[in-house]
Amino acid sequence: MNNLVIITLAAALTLSFVIPWAVFMKGERSKRRYKSSLAVNLVSFFGLLLIATVLLFTAGTPAMAETAEAGAGFSTAFAYIAAALVTGMSTIGGGIAVASAASAALGALSEDSTVFGKSLVFVGLSEGVCLYGLIISFMILGKV
Repeated sequence: MNNLVIITLAAALTLSFVIPWAVFMKGERSKRRYKSSLAVNLVSFFGLLLIATVLLFTAGTPAMAETAEAGAGFSTAFAYIAAALVTGMSTIGGGIAVASAASAALGALSEDSTVFGKSLVFVGLSEGVCLYGLIISFMILGKV
């Protein structure tokens, strides 16, 4: 049964990409339709991915559900989800911070070349956010 679940979820995740893309390509290609197609794509993919993660990490026999180890399946699944969210959110936040800090640093550097050291510190601090998220995810995975 586990192989059937994996194959079904893989097919569903693949279709969550293919169907919105095909609908967008078939009709009029406008910015509004692109945004709605992208939103449907993201919601369906990450929703199915969350369901797949919970199903695969908590799959077991009915006798196993009555034991104390059944709760460990949920905690393991949520630990992996938490580690993925920490890494993903910190890299997104770091990317936004680097985009803002680096563009401002380049603008300031083009006017005055003596501010290179100061601007490098701010860009480095914003990149540190990504590293802190990665360290936290390693700490979460170390507890599992």
